[in-house]
Amino acid sequence: MLQLEFKRNAADVVARLRALYRRQAADRIFATFQLPHPALDEFARTYADGACGYPDPATRVTFWERWLAGRVDVEDDSIPAAYPSEMDQGLYGGMLGGDVRFMAHPDSGWISSMVAPLLQDWSEFDSLRIDRSARWFQRYLTQLDAFAAAAAGRFGVSHFILIDSLNFVFELVGATNTYVSLLEQPELVRRAIDFAFALNVLVQDTFFERVGLLDGGTASNMVQWIDGRIVSESVDPFHMTSVDYFEAWGREPVERILAHYDGGVLHIHGNGRHLLEAVSSIRGLQAIYLGDDRGFPEAFEVLGQLQARTGNVPLVVSTGWDRFVTSLRHRTLPGGVLYQVAGAWSADDVNRLMEDVRAYRA
Repeated sequence: MLQLEFKRNAADVVARLRALYRRQAADRIFATFQLPHPALDEFARTYADGACGYPDPATRVTFWERWLAGRVDVEDDSIPAAYPSEMDQGLYGGMLGGDVRFMAHPDSGWISSMVAPLLQDWSEFDSLRIDRSARWFQRYLTQLDAFAAAAAGRFGVSHFILIDSLNFVFELVGATNTYVSLLEQPELVRRAIDFAFALNVLVQDTFFERVGLLDGGTASNMVQWIDGRIVSESVDPFHMTSVDYFEAWGREPVERILAHYDGGVLHIHGNGRHLLEAVSSIRGLQAIYLGDDRGFPEAFEVLGQLQARTGNVPLVVSTGWDRFVTSLRHRTLPGGVLYQVAGAWSADDVNRLMEDVRAYRA
């Protein structure tokens, strides 16, 4: 039975989430809640300008310890986990000598990374080598070890995004040149996708070797917790393409890497919802996080329509406290969904509401 210092009802939460992601809870709902915390306020003041350098891992450990400890009384469906956001994109290109850049996100406490395009043109591709001694891979090991040591028995360490398929080609030559290359240099794109598979497997295998599993599952910033070694996939480049392009270039790489593990979860932005039917049929897919983006209806507002297109795939959506409570009282919340709710004020408020969440049947 899972016991975590920072989550008193961790065993019950894992049992609930296991039912959701095994598709055994189509009539039930699940919920996590965001609450204010001084650690986030301090982070926002410290990084008011947004741009920053690579932070000291010990400083990041302290942030996560402080924030997650502040949620110990919250009895929602969350599993506390530190997210190594510093490695979420820049690591992959950084391992190949790229220029890694960082950005702080005051609302979440994340410091994320990206990398400028690595190649001036495709003639440089054959010079790329995966080097385990590279500075960024060594930083990755240091950060994983620091997070894992601090987390032991207290909280989890979340998996983080894959940068494979066309996401990796973006890192090589930029977005526009990637789309051009699909037409003009498809064989080089295919070679880059194969290279990306090997790179991503090294990164993710290292994560599971250093961090291990949490009660037999993976802590996740996307879905909280899920059985097995689960990776976090992105099909963002195909949000700007037709479904045909996803089928031609995206499906096989996704299914290949999901098969290497115990499956995966992925996120879809507002401009990628035309892909829902296609991605819902990906072999190995365990859940979809439905993101909200300016210019598109919030997923919560059109959830019934979206769920009709995704079938029985478990979904994760975001909404605010008032809308969630109103829908809960009116019994209009679709089941088989994890709701991420912003705007709660206290653990007591959340815990009282969770009694209704756990009793709810769609």
